[in-house]
Amino acid sequence: MISTENLSALTTAGGNVVSSDGSKIGSVGQIYVDDQTGEPTWVTVKTGLFGTHESFAPLDSATQDGDDIVIAHTKDKVKDAPRVAPDGHLEPEEEERLYSYYGVHGTAGFTGTGRDTDATDRDTTVDTDARGTVGHDTSGPTTDDAMTRSEEKLHVGTEREVTGRARLRKYVVTENVTKTVPVQREEVRLEREPITDANRGDALDGPAISEEEHEVILHEERPVVEKETVPVERVRLDKDTVTDERTVTEEVRKEEIELDGDGRTRR
Repeated sequence: MISTENLSALTTAGGNVVSSDGSKIGSVGQIYVDDQTGEPTWVTVKTGLFGTHESFAPLDSATQDGDDIVIAHTKDKVKDAPRVAPDGHLEPEEEERLYSYYGVHGTAGFTGTGRDTDATDRDTTVDTDARGTVGHDTSGPTTDDAMTRSEEKLHVGTEREVTGRARLRKYVVTENVTKTVPVQREEVRLEREPITDANRGDALDGPAISEEEHEVILHEERPVVEKETVPVERVRLDKDTVTDERTVTEEVRKEEIELDGDGRTRR
């Protein structure tokens, strides 16, 4: 028989109920003690999906192995036990059904009322899971003995989008270019020379009186414009990547858990 002094350790340490061959039956749920002797009498074993089903198992010959309770019954025996609601109270009829099923005898004077693990006179039991959490779900179907708090996290990334286009376009413009170039021209200059012994023969050559004409062809230079197309430079498009910083503000939600009590504290 497990002593009352070890009840608190067993219910808060997150132990399991195992069979005598070492097979795990389920986790420790509630401990029921005799309200007259204070001795532990029954343990509920959490089985099924998420431990939502609790079956009663006797502690008449149970032993303690660390944080686990070892009972003298198999897993199938416990799973097929009579369905009794683990509501913290055992009616005499329910107790008799369990005693009859397991083939054990009840303690004289046991009224069928469970007692909490502090062995006081209250008709309550300790409801605990593997983490020592007490209570049950009142908002819907019971799935676990703990409440999960979640919150949204903000993940900020980047995406590429088209913001504009740039293209090169070549067009022709006309502008005036002025340049100065030297040009030459011929002009007529009249020269007179006196009659001398050196030129007298040329002067008297020909008739004494006659009519004559003499001409000189004049030349001059004029500017000649010739245009030539020559390459002056090459222009191309390229891209540079510039890194800026931008601040993003977004609302995120998170859950908070608070205690809603009636002002009464029970030990």
